[in-house]
Formats: sequence, C-alpha cells, structure tokens
Amino acid sequence: MGSPSMNIKGIREPDEEYQQMKAVYEACTKAGVPVPDRVQDFFDWQPPNPNGILTDLDLSEAVTEYRDDYREGFDVEISKLPKNITHIRFYLSY
Repeated sequence: MGSPSMNIKGIREPDEEYQQMKAVYEACTKAGVPVPDRVQDFFDWQPPNPNGILTDLDLSEAVTEYRDDYREGFDVEISKLPKNITHIRFYLSY
C-alpha cells in the first residue's frame, strides 16, 4: 500500500453534458458493455454522482496547501470557488 494523499474536488450541479454522459453510462451498464473511457473519465472513474460533476480543485486558485509542524491539508478560499460549485469533497487516497 502506498502512502496516502489528500485530494479535494468540487462538485458542480448536473448540466446537459452530465445528463448526456449519465445516459451513456447507464445504457452501457444496462447492456453489459464497457463504458467508454471518455465517459469514465468524465465521472472520475466512479458511478455518476447524483450531486453532479467532480471537478479537480487541488491546483485551483481557490485552494492552497496548508502545512505546519504537526498537520497538513488545504485552505479553501470560498470566494474564489467557481460559482457553479455546490459541494466540496475532501478525501484520502491510498
């Protein structure tokens, strides 16, 4: 197992593109055929999130890394988040 890394994603509300990609994902799943990589990538290689589209915030202007002698994480400047971001997801990956 590798060392953990902290990630941060914004979630924006479903839009027309989301609905189209979700329809493709569901049709492929129902038909038992592989979901195209482009669709998988759109959903960050996870099933479609009913809250919307995951957007990488790790390197955005709204997010800076925070570190001191005992902790590390992110500072999120809410006023700099894109207006269509409705949720923020923080997670560790291994």
